[in-house]
Amino acid sequence: MIKIIIVLLLLFILFNLFRALFIMVSGKTQGRPMSHFLGRRVLFSVVVLIVVIAALKLGFISGNNAPLIFTAHTQI
Repeated sequence: MIKIIIVLLLLFILFNLFRALFIMVSGKTQGRPMSHFLGRRVLFSVVVLIVVIAALKLGFISGNNAPLIFTAHTQI
């Protein structure tokens, strides 16, 4: 369930990014400014980060315990 919420939030972030891009390219001056959509993108990026950290701490998702494993390769 938490993974679905994170994916939906990431899709909403992309949606806001492309809305800001559309406003920037079209040059529309009516309606909401481009900074509104960029601000929402930043806000939801922070929300995703907080949700991921909270899910890790509460045990809903598990992290990678050994992200870097160095093995010694010996050449014969």
